Amino acid sequence: MGSNKKTARIAGLLYLIVVLTGTFNLGYVPDKLIVWGDAAATFKNITDSEMLFRLGILSGIICYLAFLLLPFVLYQLLKQINKTYATLMVILATVSVPVSLVNTLNKFAVLNLLSKSDYLKVFEIEKRQSQVLFYLHSYENGNQIASIFWGLWLLPFGYLVFKSGFLPKFLGILLMIGCFGYLINFTGGFLFKDSYNKTIISDYITLPASMGEIGICLWLLIIGIKEKNNTNSI
Repeated sequence: MGSNKKTARIAGLLYLIVVLTGTFNLGYVPDKLIVWGDAAATFKNITDSEMLFRLGILSGIICYLAFLLLPFVLYQLLKQINKTYATLMVILATVSVPVSLVNTLNKFAVLNLLSKSDYLKVFEIEKRQSQVLFYLHSYENGNQIASIFWGLWLLPFGYLVFKSGFLPKFLGILLMIGCFGYLINFTGGFLFKDSYNKTIISDYITLPASMGEIGICLWLLIIGIKEKNNTNSI
């Protein structure tokens, strides 16, 4: 049990890194720098705060690397519950990592357009501004693809948490609901982008996933697992 408690703490620490760096990269930095309907304002904001933009890229890379390790640590903790679901959890989580890392190249393209390299002088400033916004939109589209797997892995993960006997069942329920929240958000945003993004549903549909992930992160990090024999929890 001591080994499981240590594994739980490591998983909680990795999850905390994912939550903090992901929030900074996907939430804080875009809110500060990107004006989606104004290419000129976005170009100026990123130019004036290039270090913040670079820190966003770095935090994103750290997030994805931590998220690559996280499911393998969780596998060690949860494989005795159901090895098939634990394996599926690992596969669905890790698939998103190469998608996210390759998608980050869009942000490196933005940095290229912001540079003062001589080869960029042939482009008018308005064209460079529009290209910056184009690459940022491409980055958001890539995130939408990755979000499919950010949601899918929560279903087997939530099931394992629910069945474990040593982690709170209500967090498992939130995680499983969160899976469908991500999938609904992707489908609605893709098929009905303009109308769906204006609905209340789009603002709150991923809330169960956020609550479940932050909750399980803190539980693993602070409390760990209950001191009980869980070998019969199948």
